[in-house]
Parts: sequence; C-alpha cells; structure tokens
Amino acid sequence: MSIWSPSSWREKPILQQPTYPDKAALQSVLDELKNYPPLVFAGEARSLKSQLANVANGEAFLLQGGDCAESFSEFHAFNIRDSFKAMLQMAVVMTYAGGLPVVKVGRIAGQFAKPRSSDTETIGDVTLDSYRGDIINGSEFTAAARVPDPARMLKAYNQAAATQNLLRAFASGGLADLHQVHKWTLDFAHQGDVAEKYEQLAQEIEKSLKFMEACGITSRTYRTLRETDFYTSHEALLLPYEEALTRKDSTTGDWYDTSAHMLWIGDRTRQLDGAHVEFLSGVHNPIGLKAGPSMDPEDLVRLCDKLNPNNDAGRLNVIVRMGAGKVGDGLPALIRAVEREGKKVVWSCDPMHGNTIKSSNNYKTRPVDAVLTEMKEFFQVHKSEGTFGGGVHLEMTGKNVTECIGGSFTVTEEDLSSRYHTHCDPRLNADQALELAFLIADSLKEGQK
Repeated sequence: MSIWSPSSWREKPILQQPTYPDKAALQSVLDELKNYPPLVFAGEARSLKSQLANVANGEAFLLQGGDCAESFSEFHAFNIRDSFKAMLQMAVVMTYAGGLPVVKVGRIAGQFAKPRSSDTETIGDVTLDSYRGDIINGSEFTAAARVPDPARMLKAYNQAAATQNLLRAFASGGLADLHQVHKWTLDFAHQGDVAEKYEQLAQEIEKSLKFMEACGITSRTYRTLRETDFYTSHEALLLPYEEALTRKDSTTGDWYDTSAHMLWIGDRTRQLDGAHVEFLSGVHNPIGLKAGPSMDPEDLVRLCDKLNPNNDAGRLNVIVRMGAGKVGDGLPALIRAVEREGKKVVWSCDPMHGNTIKSSNNYKTRPVDAVLTEMKEFFQVHKSEGTFGGGVHLEMTGKNVTECIGGSFTVTEEDLSSRYHTHCDPRLNADQALELAFLIADSLKEGQK
C-alpha cells in the first residue's frame, strides 16, 4: 500500500492540468509559494468539519455559494462585500424561516481554476488552448494570453489573501450583526414578491431582537448575534498550487491544504485511481465530491472509503449535480448505496451545472425554473428515502448581473447582453439567489413536520 505525501499525487494519472512551457519558471514559483504563510488555519478547518458534522446529522444546513470562477479583473472590495451580503441574506432566510442553523461556505478566495470540456477553443478558423481560469491563463482569445503562466499563481495567492482578510473583517467587524439585516439589501435588489417576503422577514427579526434585548440578550453580550463564521472553498484542480500550500499542523501532526477551509473534487476528476482523489485523500480538510449522472453507486462507496476511511461525520460532502428532471433517476441509487454501507456524508445539491443551455442569441445561460426544479426534486428524493438533503452549492454573485434567465423578476434572453459579466459559467444574481433561499426554507420546514 502506497504511503501518502503531499506529492504522491504526481505518481497517479491526472486530468485537466495545463502544460507549462517553462518548467524552471514553474518550479521557481512553487518554491516561493511553499514559503508563503497559510491562507487558512488547521483549527478553522476543524471547526468547519465540526459544523458539517451537524449537517450530516440533520441538525444544520450547508449554504455554499459564490463565483463560477474568480477573476483578476473583477477583484474589488465592493464585489466581495456584495457577495458576502447576498450570502448573509440567504442564510438568515434559511435560519429564520427554515428553523436550522446555516453553515456558510463561500466559493471565494481561491476559486480561480476551471475544468474544461475541451482542451482547445475554436473561433472562426483560429484554434487556441482553452481558458482554464485566471490562475492558469488569460480569457482573451489570443495566442499569448492562452499560454499557461506560473506567475499567475502568485497573483492568485495575493488576491486570495486580501479577500480572506476582508471576509474575516466583515464576519467579525459588525457587518454580520443581525441588527444590520435591513442593510444587507443590495442597491439593485430586491424586486417584486421576493422584496416583500424579505422585508416582512426582516421586520419579524427586528421584533424578535427587541424582545431578546428586553430580556438582556444583546449583540454586545452574545457573539452569535454580532458575528458569524464564514468559511472559504474552491475546487482543488491545479494540484501543483495546492501541494505548495499544504502544511503539517503543529498541533496534530496532520496535513492540511491551507489554501481554503474546504476543497472539492469535480465530476471530471473524481477517478478512484486519479491524482485528485489521491491528493485530497491525505489532507484533513473537509472535502467535497461532485456526483453527476454518470456516478456509479458502487464507485461512490469506494470513493467514500478512499476519502473518508474513518467514516467521520463532516469530512465528506457529496455534491449532487444531475439536472432538472434527472434527480429521480440517479440520486436514489446513490443514497441507498451510501446508507447500506453506513457511510456518514453531507448530501448537497448543485442545481447549476446540470442546467446549462445556450440561448437563442448564443449566450450560455441557466433557466432559474430549472434550477428551482432540481432543488425541489433533490429534497423530494431525500424525503422519500428518509434521509436529509443538507446543503446547496450555487454559482451566484452579489452583482446586478443578467446571466441566468427567469426568476420572479424575469430576466429574458434579450436581457442577457445588458450585464453578462461572467468569465466562465452564468451565475444567479442576488434576487434569484434569494428566491431560491425561500424555496429551501420552505423545504426545510416541510421536512421537520
């Protein structure tokens, strides 16, 4: 049996990796990163695992959301703040209306690399390497921009460090205080029925807080009223970068990938004998595993054995991405296999990736109705199986974008061109994300009856 090390993945077959033309420059960057401070700490990752154990036991709910792929060009304090506020709004809706504490995990401060369905992209008669995220190459359709550049890892690290620093300040510096519930509303949000529902809920929360204050329970004396725990996550795709940021914890002697609190393995890189599964099997962070329609139930059990050999609650998050209308075909068999073997996992729904289409005006988009449908099907299957659908995994933003069509304040195909800003896949805007939060809250209430 092979012994795990931060570099043992290099002996395994690997997919979705760039080819760097300058190997000396690559090694120089990796050597530099190995000396950089950690972006997160082992104790924080253990705290997240403890909270995810509550999710696995049906005592909390996981909200994981953020950009499809972070970009260097959109790096701005206001963008980080608005995405944070959108997550807070969703979480307070789920907590107050759904009756369960919400574990908040952002796709942020490291989500720079993206798997691609093809190694190349063709426009007209020109074919170039695919854009793989700002940590690897540029999105501009030029030969020079598409060459993988290892120096981008240093920029990604620095941007992630600054983002992490700002998120910590937001989480503990007053913005997350429940008394600010009205101030979380973004300038452009919210429209129609969603606005009315949120305003009503915010007023109910304020009344509850006034009653609690009269009883002596205030944000000055109770941290949970004025602060929140906010964790970071990204797909552990670019393994040289992840290895360079892997450290041995001085307290426990265990290895942690200090680039984020939670890392996940994508549906394209979850091969049992592959490099990505090998790498993440040895770090002690909470781990996510994407499970699409091609996931075989017995393969999922074997992956659970590999990634969570001690069967610890909170270690493994199975992120199901089937597509609207397909959840009932694929999910029950996965649940039954995991339940049969007594595996402790968090079941989370990614209703985004299975519902991507091309609009008539050639924009990649996602119908909000399909996203809502897949989410409903996810909860319905878990209810029928007697298990707990404990999380949602969303590509979303606090920016006023028009990238997903539909929603209660309808974005049409004609609207897509007005504020289509994504560098990769389409994201829900704050209104659409909040609409989904109310659906989740209703499903959580229904599950408690």
